[in-house]
Amino acid sequence: MYVVGLTGGIASGKTAVSDRFAELGVPIIDTDVIARELVEPGQPVLQEVAVAFGQKILTEEGRLRRRKLREIIFSDPAKQDLLEGILHPAIRAEARRQVEEVESDYCMVVIPLLAESGHFDWLDRVLVVNVPESVQIKRLVARDDVNEEQARASLAAQAGREARLAIADDIIDNSGDVTALDDAVAQLHDKYLSLIHSM
Repeated sequence: MYVVGLTGGIASGKTAVSDRFAELGVPIIDTDVIARELVEPGQPVLQEVAVAFGQKILTEEGRLRRRKLREIIFSDPAKQDLLEGILHPAIRAEARRQVEEVESDYCMVVIPLLAESGHFDWLDRVLVVNVPESVQIKRLVARDDVNEEQARASLAAQAGREARLAIADDIIDNSGDVTALDDAVAQLHDKYLSLIHSM
């Protein structure tokens, strides 16, 4: 199975890109979706998180109190490392399991924090969605109803643009209009198919 990893900074348009690949018939595996599923009530990973952080992070129904957990990890970097140590290996293992069930020429795994986490050494290529920082800030302010200072703080919490571009095999500039994005995705889809068929 040929696997393309899709990544990009916050509000760069990763979903817009992955949706277009999906429309072309490419199976999409999203690590954000996997992360949410792993902490559903009754999941072993949620139990592990509760043991590490205490029952106070669960509601009476056994659901994760996301805001409470965020407060804990933002106030203590060691706690964030602890959480990532539980979640990241489980997310990678589930993504790999889903990849191995795919029957297609290639699939795409959406990994927002690929530049930060690494560890996905089984990817064949990395596609980075790139936009100028000014575009990210404008989109974040509109999308998340935050001010510019909060938007900049969200950007600062991620790896910088240079770190993402350094791991890129392919780059999509998503600062243009939808037609430009459609064309860029179609060209890359053709490129990936020709790469696979020439192997």
